[in-house]
Amino acid sequence: MSFFTTVVAFIVALGSLILIHELGHYFVARALGVKVLRFSIGFGRALISREYGADRTQWVIAVFPLGGYVKMVDEREGPVAAADLPRAFNRQSVGRRIAIVAAGPIANFLLAIVVYWVLFVSGMPGLRPIIDAPPAASAAHFAGFKRGETLTRVGAEPVSTWQDARWALLQHAVNRTTVRVEVVDEKGYIEIRNLDLSAVTPEDLDGDFLRAVGLQRLNPPIAPVLGQVIAGGAAERAGLRVGDRVVAVDGDDVSQWQEVVAAVRARPGQRLEFVIDRAGARSTVSVTTDAVQEGKRAIGRIGAAPRTDPEAVRAAMTEVRYGIGESMVRAVAKTWETSVFSLRMLGKMLLGQISLKNLSGPITIADYAGQSAQVGWIAYLSFVALISISLGVLNLLPVPLLDGGHLMYYVIELFKGRPVSERAMQIGQHIGMAVLFTLMILALYNDVNRLISN
Repeated sequence: MSFFTTVVAFIVALGSLILIHELGHYFVARALGVKVLRFSIGFGRALISREYGADRTQWVIAVFPLGGYVKMVDEREGPVAAADLPRAFNRQSVGRRIAIVAAGPIANFLLAIVVYWVLFVSGMPGLRPIIDAPPAASAAHFAGFKRGETLTRVGAEPVSTWQDARWALLQHAVNRTTVRVEVVDEKGYIEIRNLDLSAVTPEDLDGDFLRAVGLQRLNPPIAPVLGQVIAGGAAERAGLRVGDRVVAVDGDDVSQWQEVVAAVRARPGQRLEFVIDRAGARSTVSVTTDAVQEGKRAIGRIGAAPRTDPEAVRAAMTEVRYGIGESMVRAVAKTWETSVFSLRMLGKMLLGQISLKNLSGPITIADYAGQSAQVGWIAYLSFVALISISLGVLNLLPVPLLDGGHLMYYVIELFKGRPVSERAMQIGQHIGMAVLFTLMILALYNDVNRLISN
């Protein structure tokens, strides 16, 4: 994945989401007769500035792009011409001010709904939710799951892909409950499994929680032939090349790529002896694995991927597609479920039930943007929808300086019958700045820690 792709994907995703958010504020303000002085993408010094419209609204792209704002006529921020007083934001009714402030987050939710609707109508590819034999003594083993069974329902939610199943199981894993899972075996018989997720830890949620409970997807047999060697990885440093067939690892013969992965994962930071077949000639290559943190434990990686059989890949895939009406219903439901789940995760972080390591900053978001862009437009749009929901949820939190903080003030005003005092708002701004600064530092720390770990 190139640095250029990551940067462009990040700028396009974040820029479009900020633009949609601020346009929500702008159009509702204009519709309610409030005069807009400036529409800015970013903060600080203006890089590009133009004036348009009868009100000569200043449209700005500023130097710090992580956010934006819509500046309206407001007596609290400076003198206002007599002709503009009826159009001042502070002179609007509480209901109108609530509508203008809430319009930004709502615009982000609407964008997510539109994106999901497009994806559901056009068809979303996914991996078939077929499971492998669970390890002995795992939660999945005790629940009775067997190799070759297909997951069809998690709790009350039907699932069509492995991604659907993982999302549905994650919502139950966060609460550490026992969930009823419906499966269809290889003969077509329906079975019910009760999967106990009470042993899932915050560290498991940081990594692959499904592996922790013993649920793993059944992959088609993959020959142990290298199809990709990542630049700078352990495999490249050792001299392994695309096309090499791994015959043995540390004296154990291997016939499938999964066996290579298991041997490498179990030996982080250790030297392994690979016997390889290169163009008919056998040789032994010493490979020292990279140690990578997965949750609380370290696993080994060598920075290589197998050569895949296109037919086998197609057989492992499925496509989920719905009609126009059903797609809209599912898009709304998906946006709602994701929003609620995001709030639940934030609450559990504050209560210490979920690790704060799950909090991500701009570096991780940029990395995911680049990765999803490399995969294709469907993955990238899914990423944009998810970040749009996250932005909407974040802005609705009752933290001063955010939209949710302003909405909190207006709700208080509704009950008190008068605006919140200037002194209270100033104190709130200081608290809001402290909270946001702390979250920003923590998110950046997590970003840097992920970079070091990986």
